[in-house]
Amino acid sequence: MERRKFIKTSAVGAAAISVPLILNANIKGANDRIRVGVIGIHGMGQNHIKEYSALNNVEVAAICDVDENLFPGVVKKHFTDKGLSKPKIYTDMRDLFENKDIDAVSVVTPNHWHALAAVWAMQAGKHVSVEKPCSYNIYEGQKLLEASKKYDVIVQDGAEQRNNPSAISAAEYLHSGQMGEVYLAKGICYKWRDTIGRYPDGPIPDGTTHLKGAFTKEYLSKVNYNLWQGPAPKRPFNPNRFHYNWHWNYDYGNGDMGNQGIHELDVARWGLGVKLPTRITAMGGHFMFDDAQNTPNTLMAMFEFPNENGAGDKKKILQFEVRHWISNREVWLGGENSDTSGYMKSAANTIGNLFYGSKGYMAKNVDKWQTYMGKERELGVSGSGLANNYKNFIDTIRANDPSMLKAKIEEGVYSTAVMHLGNIAFQLGRSLDFDPETMKFKNDDEANAFISRPEYRHPFVFPEKV
Repeated sequence: MERRKFIKTSAVGAAAISVPLILNANIKGANDRIRVGVIGIHGMGQNHIKEYSALNNVEVAAICDVDENLFPGVVKKHFTDKGLSKPKIYTDMRDLFENKDIDAVSVVTPNHWHALAAVWAMQAGKHVSVEKPCSYNIYEGQKLLEASKKYDVIVQDGAEQRNNPSAISAAEYLHSGQMGEVYLAKGICYKWRDTIGRYPDGPIPDGTTHLKGAFTKEYLSKVNYNLWQGPAPKRPFNPNRFHYNWHWNYDYGNGDMGNQGIHELDVARWGLGVKLPTRITAMGGHFMFDDAQNTPNTLMAMFEFPNENGAGDKKKILQFEVRHWISNREVWLGGENSDTSGYMKSAANTIGNLFYGSKGYMAKNVDKWQTYMGKERELGVSGSGLANNYKNFIDTIRANDPSMLKAKIEEGVYSTAVMHLGNIAFQLGRSLDFDPETMKFKNDDEANAFISRPEYRHPFVFPEKV
């Protein structure tokens, strides 16, 4: 698969993309070593490099990023300082996909690249782990799911809690009936988020010290900003359209519900035992700050799911909430008597889930859960435990057994779709009725226009048939 073929075939339109499937490299050769490429190394990508490098007989053999300024520091920190071989370096992921020595890739790009990069990787015969949320919009999630069913590769979603014994045992308990009818779940994402400010388009003048990274003209000369924007509309460079702050711009990100919150939304949907909602409403806003953020920093979304086996109104409710500033704690998930250190936990933040049943309720954070039973809220069953989703991905590849994969892409697509539905309801400012069978809103052309981008920028276009 040649890079020029990507460009040539993409340029004639979505229907014309035709990337030949290249059989995956012989992963059983070379002492069973699996060679991984990591795409996106500014933030979370470095954690992927670290975790893969720590696994037995796994080599991070390639890294890719549009920001060439990152390469020297990352190579030194994660490779040469540790006595590891230098990886091959790419600025264009399409060049990496042509490397037949790469068995698997981790897609750790901004959200607007996730699904397209994953589809291209599958078409190139690579196993794929794609960070959360697995798609930028609902349409991309459907194309991602379509590709994952077509190509004979392992595809992992970035919902790493799916691997954790704490989440697995919590879901099993909720589904067992021991807490009665579980009719309501809450996803909680209270993270301290300061203002992102406003900056003029273009390079930042030399001597600017208040902006982390100081994107001077010299710095930007080593950034392929066209590749960074990819399928998104063409815009001039701005610090708030680049490293990390892209999360708060709808061109590239999905706000905090699609950032940290997608983890808790996925657990909430899992624990409720539901797939896709039929009714959605959301309200919130961007409070306190006059800055460039165009996603809400405070959001309350409600999702209604059918529940044929339930009593009463035959439905279940999922509530999701984002808060960005000073906030109360939610019961056991934070506060003086709770452990606020470790992965996904902080003294400044409250992140987790609450589940409500007819016999009691459950509080859960990333690695622990506790039930409180009856009218007196007596301590009930509890659970705990973390696991390694990177290892699960590699083990599944080695065994060539998709059933071993904990964070399945199908579940990622469903949870991500729920997140998108909440954001659409917020943007339209009204309740929406959704048909999970057609994956469309009912008699609502305005809402259906949000299912995909109005236009994908060539050559970064999704194929109509993957």
